[in-house]
Amino acid sequence: MMKQNQRWKQMLSIMKTDIIPATGCTEPIALALAAATAASYLTEPVISVNARVSANLMKNGMGVMVPGTGKYGLVIAVAVGAIGGDEKAGLQVLHTLTADQVGTAETLIQSGHVSVAVNEATDHVLYAEAEVFSRHHSAKAIITDSHDNIVYIEKDGEEVFSKSIKVNKDYEEKQTFLQSLSIKEIVDFAESVPLDDIRFMKEAELLNKALSKAGLTGKYGLGVGYAMSKQREKNFLGPDLGTEIMIRTVAASDARMGGAVLPAMINSGSGNQGIVASVPVTVVADYLQVTEEERIRALALAGLMAIYAHGFLPKLSAFCATVTAAMGVAAGMAWLLDKNKEEHTIEFAIASMTGDLAGMVCDGAADSCAMKVSSAVAAAYKAVMLALQGIRVKGTDGLVANSADESLRNVGKLASKGMQETDREILHIMMNKNQA
Repeated sequence: MMKQNQRWKQMLSIMKTDIIPATGCTEPIALALAAATAASYLTEPVISVNARVSANLMKNGMGVMVPGTGKYGLVIAVAVGAIGGDEKAGLQVLHTLTADQVGTAETLIQSGHVSVAVNEATDHVLYAEAEVFSRHHSAKAIITDSHDNIVYIEKDGEEVFSKSIKVNKDYEEKQTFLQSLSIKEIVDFAESVPLDDIRFMKEAELLNKALSKAGLTGKYGLGVGYAMSKQREKNFLGPDLGTEIMIRTVAASDARMGGAVLPAMINSGSGNQGIVASVPVTVVADYLQVTEEERIRALALAGLMAIYAHGFLPKLSAFCATVTAAMGVAAGMAWLLDKNKEEHTIEFAIASMTGDLAGMVCDGAADSCAMKVSSAVAAAYKAVMLALQGIRVKGTDGLVANSADESLRNVGKLASKGMQETDREILHIMMNKNQA
């Protein structure tokens, strides 16, 4: 029992680290946070900003709208972070941004005083460096490994703060622990942990539900959720649970990627992963009219299962991690929909998902992420429907193993080893397209 309690404490600690609010896509927000942190060391107005980022952060920040700006990309993110960011707010750094501050940032950009480049020298997959200049002073801040992990600050060339690269060791220890878990252990945890310990998952439901409502206005991103809701009114789509799951989840992604000034409850460093790992559970819980306890336990199951599945992946890669988030939410939906709470239903659903979308690539954060979200949650629902009938993709098929846990490990191997060249080629294409 003592060992179990200790492992439960570790699970809760990881959940509370990985399931947190963030306003805006986390890659450009990380750069905005670095800029805001650096700018807080200046006593004069910022007159120029230089930034350098890892290749993966460049890929994930080029095409996403920055909340409160109406504009896309890392250049506007670092500029508004320097001009109007609240460095004390972490991943909600832009929550107080004003129109005047956006205007000042745009003036800096138009005058050629803001630059963002890839730092080819860094070996950190997640790296954001912002150096800001005023008339008489300069300051720099660097974030690595985690979106809000500031490891270095200097003013006028002199170090004022540094953190050892112990974070790498912490990250490795976290990954080792996650990879020591099993689907069964996570299910047991979600079903039996004291409810008050996981009650914070209610906030994930509330924040991401608000994003969904915003997306259904059709004002954000591609408006995929809004368009689907209109087609449902014409009977082109059915009024069924699967369609409702897709529409409400995709609408939240539309708002998230389209610049809504609303926080998402993220999962594993990603807003879209947080949305995928929670909204479908909310929709199913609403449909079944379950108790508050069942709702919270299903959200916790989906959230931790998504973290577990993501624990076999690199921090950032060519693998679209909405797929692993959808594996997590498949567990949450299956747990609610299976009245007998059979463990094999969850395992069947996850195994079948391994045989479905495991090759979907991440080509950077953008409005089109909503399309990938729709594919991921549709695959999750389909896998759950099959599992409820006792059907799963066999362990002889492709990446799928007899064990669902082993299937997740196979997906991790694909993302970590098999897709490295894919990631480089995606960035090369993105940096060189549309030049004709």
